[in-house]
Amino acid sequence: MNDFAPYINGVIDEFEKENPEIKIKWVDVPFSEGEKRTLASILSDTPPDLVNLNPDFSATLAHKGALYEISQEKTSQFNKEILNSLKYNGKIFSIPWYATSAITIYNKEILNASGIPIPQTYSQIAQGAKIVKSRTAAYIFLPNITENDTMLKILNKYGASSSSLLNSEKSADVFDMFKYMYSNNLIPKETVTMTLQESLEKYMSGNIMLITAGANFLNMIKENAPSTYSKTDVAPQITGNLGQNDFSLMNFVIPLRARHKQEALKFALFLTNEKNQLELAKLTNVLAVNEKTLQDGFYTQYDPSDLMAKARVISAKQLTKIQPAYKTQKGQKEINNIINSAVQEILLEKASTQEILDKAAKDWKNIEE
Repeated sequence: MNDFAPYINGVIDEFEKENPEIKIKWVDVPFSEGEKRTLASILSDTPPDLVNLNPDFSATLAHKGALYEISQEKTSQFNKEILNSLKYNGKIFSIPWYATSAITIYNKEILNASGIPIPQTYSQIAQGAKIVKSRTAAYIFLPNITENDTMLKILNKYGASSSSLLNSEKSADVFDMFKYMYSNNLIPKETVTMTLQESLEKYMSGNIMLITAGANFLNMIKENAPSTYSKTDVAPQITGNLGQNDFSLMNFVIPLRARHKQEALKFALFLTNEKNQLELAKLTNVLAVNEKTLQDGFYTQYDPSDLMAKARVISAKQLTKIQPAYKTQKGQKEINNIINSAVQEILLEKASTQEILDKAAKDWKNIEE
């Protein structure tokens, strides 16, 4: 976050004035070292009282019994969908801080030339891919489906993101949809290797009609490809047949061994109150998680000429439908590798879709056992 220190120092000063008996010491840790240092500190006899983590690692710590359980009555200020996504075995061990939710960024000129409406689902992308290619010479989409857990999140939008459903008919249909587009040259061949950053570069060059990315990518387009930015508009995230949206989240946890649990909780709730959430939102590209903040005009109204504001309103609205949320699992990196290898094999037609998915499902189950 740009210019974050003045914000957090201001919040700390205000909190300490209201609570003179409490002193806050904020320590920034490089993201790359966060999990390793956090695990070591939480297992020590003098852990920090409050830690900012992603939900995946927070769930791991909750599983280890290393976190303090937070009373649900203390969490009434938060967006209910977000809060439900954080529950572990029906209990709350973390306080949400801020979220992000990707949107569709698209080239209006290519869309208008194709004559199709902006796609809302992956099925609509598959249906419109040939029309876009024939009428514009551009590709409709460049899905970076072998990057991290991208394909698993797509499968989650069809209710098929588990080892038991990976080789199901609905899962096979999703893989075959991308296979159809790939084998007919309706999505770029780089799909099997390309990252989101590389997809963005293709979009900026005018070769791709749409990408799914965070609103912050609009600034990159504006700075690096102003001519493409002038043709750019935004729309809601591409969904599957369940209609829910992806999102990312950062949250606070309180170690079970923390010495000042109640003070830590009080500060976390202060950081995430309506006023401080709105100030943070105006300073950054993140989404608030406080329900009253999300109802503020900053998240519900925009000038049609302000593309960033439009993206923010669309993104915030998406937080009202994020269930069932995709949650990482034990051995997530290995699972990602299994899925991404299966995607490549299916697109390159190394064997039948069903054979590849049967093997992938078996390998996934072996990780779970």
